[in-house]
Amino acid sequence: MILLGKGTVVTRDAENPIIYDGGVLLEGSNIVEIGPFDALKGAHPNVEVIDAHDGLIMPGLINAHHHIYSALARGLSMPGPSPTNFGEILEGLWFKLDKALLADDVKASALLTYLGCIENGVTTIFDHHASYGETEGSLSIIADVAKQLGVRSCLCYEVSDRNGEEAMKAAVHENMRFAREAQKDPAHLAAMMGLHASFTVSKDTLDYVKSQNDLNLGYHIHVAEGPEDGADSLAKYGVSPVRRLYDEKILGPNTITGHCVHIDDADVQLLKETSTNVVHNPESNMGNAVGTTDILKLLDAGVTVALGTDGYTNDMIESYKAANCLVKHVQHKPYVGWVEVPHMLFENNRKIANQFFDATVGILKPGAAADVIVLDYTAPTPMTENNINGHLLFGATGMHVVTTISDGVPRMIDRKLQGMDKADLMKFVRQTSERLWKRFNA
Repeated sequence: MILLGKGTVVTRDAENPIIYDGGVLLEGSNIVEIGPFDALKGAHPNVEVIDAHDGLIMPGLINAHHHIYSALARGLSMPGPSPTNFGEILEGLWFKLDKALLADDVKASALLTYLGCIENGVTTIFDHHASYGETEGSLSIIADVAKQLGVRSCLCYEVSDRNGEEAMKAAVHENMRFAREAQKDPAHLAAMMGLHASFTVSKDTLDYVKSQNDLNLGYHIHVAEGPEDGADSLAKYGVSPVRRLYDEKILGPNTITGHCVHIDDADVQLLKETSTNVVHNPESNMGNAVGTTDILKLLDAGVTVALGTDGYTNDMIESYKAANCLVKHVQHKPYVGWVEVPHMLFENNRKIANQFFDATVGILKPGAAADVIVLDYTAPTPMTENNINGHLLFGATGMHVVTTISDGVPRMIDRKLQGMDKADLMKFVRQTSERLWKRFNA
């Protein structure tokens, strides 16, 4: 057993939201008790104690839309003129990069991403992968690293027509192959059927995907991220991407639609009607200059809107800050976002994750998964259950995380990684990235 404390425990449990001078008692993979630290220590005098140094104790964070495959692009320059729109970014960088990725690149990308997750207190992610240089087995490479470093992962492979029919079918096969593998470890791994976006997936491809999806996997797809998606769908099918996916029976409660920037009121109602999940990625949308998701309209309609990073960062608190500022900026209303954005991060991300994993994550209570983090944050003003989100928004970042425990196993204590040699891992990552960059720029 491990007793983590003492500190201010923010449970994200409405029945017991905050415990001052508290502790969390862990046994195996689960939380067994939460309460005043001294009482827990008195009841369990021989327990192993991990000192929280009076910090902020919280559930591990969840990222609802990530791109591990993009990790080695940090600092990479594209040859030729700078892209002028989203389509040119895809063609010049991301499609070219994922086509160059081989098995070692996938492993290095996963190592770099999962290290970043641990260091930023993220213990669960939903990833959308592509490595068309080496498709078969790529999701298992990621899963192996996920289990090694202890980050729960829902994985999928991006099906697309852009590399031809054979590559498309290989991508579908990889999704189904991995889904059967993930069924063996449902507490730590989950699977979805990945689709790139409507504009790179034909009618024949969707028919093939559905014919092969004998496990009824949910779909993870980018929707109306840039204007290109809507223009293509309207020209080819006479409807919006959301309507097309609705007609094709892709939408539903187990489907994640990333972005949904360029959608209208009718699309919002279809997303609501089908209980489809939407994930907002604020920094990515700003960086790609595609616009921004109207999260207020979606939330007001009753759509489950969660928060992701789209590979832009591993820091969910950073994404929280960006989403909070962006919705105010776009709406010209300084009073919005205070409630909606933390609801997305701390409640809707948890809601989606708990649909996919055989474990209760995103909350600290007895029986929940032992995914717990500590932030080195001392409140300079009164902290209560009513203003904790304001303290995080204005006083913390992911790099305030000093201790990360997942599945009951300490992964980082006082900023020291446990059971792994970061210097050695980073040496492999750097060497691999150098080889990848040479191929990319050849």
